[in-house]
Amino acid sequence: MNGNNQNGRVALPTPPSRQRSTWPLIIIAALFIIVPFLTWYLTWFGRALSDEDVAAYLADEKNPRHLQHALSQVAERIERHDPQTKKFYPQVIALSKNPIAEIRKTSAWVMGQDNSSEDFHQALRELLNDSEPLVRRNAALQLVRFGDASGRPELHAMLEPFEVRSPLSGTVVSLLSPGSKVRAGGLLARIRDASGTVQEFRSPMDGAIEKLAVKEADTVNAGDPIIFLTPDRATVSDALRALAYVGTNDDLPIIDAYANNAANEAALRQAALEGAKSIRARNRQ
Repeated sequence: MNGNNQNGRVALPTPPSRQRSTWPLIIIAALFIIVPFLTWYLTWFGRALSDEDVAAYLADEKNPRHLQHALSQVAERIERHDPQTKKFYPQVIALSKNPIAEIRKTSAWVMGQDNSSEDFHQALRELLNDSEPLVRRNAALQLVRFGDASGRPELHAMLEPFEVRSPLSGTVVSLLSPGSKVRAGGLLARIRDASGTVQEFRSPMDGAIEKLAVKEADTVNAGDPIIFLTPDRATVSDALRALAYVGTNDDLPIIDAYANNAANEAALRQAALEGAKSIRARNRQ
């Protein structure tokens, strides 16, 4: 018996503990930081582009984010009065005919930044006939910068409820209720077409549902009105400011209605009052 071990047991040496490598965890943690940063950085419109990148992005019609990034950079350069920016104008005008409505709308905004360009002026006038209301409205707003009142009917329409028409024939499956607020691209209704497929119908603009022209289970034809949207605050504000410059007597009744509606916020009523005042002052002159 070992006198040093009173229980008669042999003490075995303790194996050295293994230390796990922390590198995999560090790499994973770094990826969680780096990947979102790179995604944000590569899609952030504020990231400066070289002339070569702007030209390449404006030609990259397969990547709408590149198109929007380049257009925002062109607008920024116009604001800085960079004379070299004019070389991109033909590409900006070409994008006003892009099949994506958001690109056409952004192109209209960019063209409004240089009211000295007659090419931009003419391209904006063409956009007044666009199939998408937001493109038409943006073109009408930008034309005011050129002192051009040809978009006045569209500006007037921005103050009225918008009649949303069904894009297809079928049976109404579901509808948002009156009073619901929606954003452009938000779901308005679902319609079951002749094949039995339920199609989602989305809002063409921001606003609130004023009233419904149909109810669930009703049959509708393509082009039938189904919802009336009241304009959102930003749309009304933009239209009032624009009509202050190009509005006529025909616009006064609806502008006065906004000015006298106590339910409207004070800033909106004030904008309506100032718009009506400007129109009346022009009439007197």
